[in-house]
Amino acid sequence: MSAPLSASAQDCERGTLDALYCDVDGDLIADIPTDPAKLTDPDTLIFAYTPVEDPAVYKEAWDDFLTHLNKVTGKKSVFFPVQSNAAQIEAMRSGRLHIAGFNTGSNPLAVNCAGFRPFTIMASEDGSFGYEMEIITYPGSGIEKVEDIKGKVLAFTAETSNSGFKAPSALLKADYGMVAGTDFEPAFSGKHDNSILGVANKDYPAAAIANSVMGRMIERDVIKAEQIKSIYKSQTFPTTGYGVAHNLTPELQEKIKQAFFTFEWEGSSLKSEFEKSGEGQFLEMTYKDFWEVVRKIDTANGVEYTCG
Repeated sequence: MSAPLSASAQDCERGTLDALYCDVDGDLIADIPTDPAKLTDPDTLIFAYTPVEDPAVYKEAWDDFLTHLNKVTGKKSVFFPVQSNAAQIEAMRSGRLHIAGFNTGSNPLAVNCAGFRPFTIMASEDGSFGYEMEIITYPGSGIEKVEDIKGKVLAFTAETSNSGFKAPSALLKADYGMVAGTDFEPAFSGKHDNSILGVANKDYPAAAIANSVMGRMIERDVIKAEQIKSIYKSQTFPTTGYGVAHNLTPELQEKIKQAFFTFEWEGSSLKSEFEKSGEGQFLEMTYKDFWEVVRKIDTANGVEYTCG
């Protein structure tokens, strides 16, 4: 990975964080540097949303929020489309990305390897939040239950995805004794929409996906509900986590938080897109508490937050 702009290896408490960061307060995220020389206050703020679907759709969806962000911070903001989770993490680690929404599975890597400080997720107006991992197939595939996947292809998205790889891998092994490469053939589609379309078009016999993405695709008429059959639904997981690079000045970080929590959803381009999956507000959260289940899944899968 590229050398970051914000810090150098230092002697401090850091838990599982990369040597570039400190975690003296034990909240599991990188501390804001105390050395003014390591802080940054950019004129233009770069924002990136997790690469789960067509970036063009989400550039438009985030327009009203970024306009609000500009007003609150007094700065210009730019939507930066990213093509992979790894590219998004690298952009923040190297100082080229200031504000981001990292998907559920990428959050621990972004926190530990890129100094990401998440503080909010989207939630419904009643405060409920989250999504489930579903294993889907198409009607007539011959797959009626999870055990029927044996000997067939199961599509994942990417190895950094919680619902697209980590959770189904752990659950299939723990609950069904099924391991990729032994009991079924894994395929990697790259994104949830690719997996969902692949099943709907009968390119994949089955896939593990985030049902929030599938819901939005059905609402947009990208696929029809009758093209998909669900054979497994997991417990609820936290959704995309939004936050900032650790080395932005404390004053700027507070203004960015203010922008999220004062954004008016009603009538906005953001609500127009995300109400399709039930979201209607930004809910304050902590990585330590909300991502505990995801870290446990990573532990079960033998994942280590190594950077390089």
